[in-house]
Amino acid sequence: MWGNATPGAIAARFARLVEQLGGDTAAAKAMGQQRDLMAAVGASEPATLNQVSAHVGRGAPAVSRAVDALVRAGLVQRQADPDNRRRLALRLTDEGRQFLNRPPAADGSLEARLGRLASSELRALERGIEILERLPR
Repeated sequence: MWGNATPGAIAARFARLVEQLGGDTAAAKAMGQQRDLMAAVGASEPATLNQVSAHVGRGAPAVSRAVDALVRAGLVQRQADPDNRRRLALRLTDEGRQFLNRPPAADGSLEARLGRLASSELRALERGIEILERLPR
């Protein structure tokens, strides 16, 4: 996205990065884990619990409990696989897809402060974020 540095885009990317890095709070970390689970479901639709577990690197029991919460929240749909009734197929609901496609909530005050920077400074911040995004997890 080099050269398309807007305060809103940088604020959203930074919020997503903070979420991916665990955030400063337990709530930010939980939100990041929730997004990771939903992204894993979306990447393999119809996904199995084992596929999602492998994608996020967590055990099936923990992922199953987390998926239960996503199902209760209306973000993920769980159905019996028509080809194998013993296997469950996981899919994002429309609401889940919208949630996942929406960038994490960026702090509006951060966006306002970034709006006061020069274009060259915004491009420098964008480049710094690109570097941070490449850091191994």
